[in-house]
Amino acid sequence: MSDVFSLLRDSTHDSDRHQAAQVTPAGAAWLASAATYPRSTLSLWESRPVAPVVLPCGSVFDVVNVPSIFGRRMLDALWADGPGCGPVATHRGRMLLFTAPGTAQRLPSLLDWEEWGSAVPPLLCHGTGDAVTVPSPTSNNTLSGARWVVAPDTRHPWLPGPEVMLWACVRAARATSSSAVRISIFPPADQDAKVYDVTRRR
Repeated sequence: MSDVFSLLRDSTHDSDRHQAAQVTPAGAAWLASAATYPRSTLSLWESRPVAPVVLPCGSVFDVVNVPSIFGRRMLDALWADGPGCGPVATHRGRMLLFTAPGTAQRLPSLLDWEEWGSAVPPLLCHGTGDAVTVPSPTSNNTLSGARWVVAPDTRHPWLPGPEVMLWACVRAARATSSSAVRISIFPPADQDAKVYDVTRRR
């Protein structure tokens, strides 16, 4: 068994507050499948277990890249009233929501059509031809600041499509414009905590 899979297996013995953001071996295989050379990606993680890696979008997943606070509001909505979410990572003050392929192309036009585009902060939608930096599967505190909020846990994780992301954006925009005080279910950014029970995903 490779070193990276051994590290991933050992991480399941950490305290409960860390388990929600641990990548499983199946999740690591899913991430690596997006790379041009999946085995080389896994080998990189074996030799440098905490190294982030750049992966292409468009075939295995797209990524919706949003400001961290707005992303937290989206996740609050997705988990409180929606179907849950796919894998989610943070990187350099932004939140990366992994979505179904094709979402990057469709979501901006849906926001414009629904006339919510001006209420939503600028989204960076990464699809075919784009690439994103993702955290290492064995570390949540790399030097780059990248870490998993909701880690991939299966070989074929559920990924939200453009309609689900539109719904989440609208809910987050409404929450942003509301004058009511909202209590986020997220911990402060510098804490690692169990945030979501992925078994609730619909």
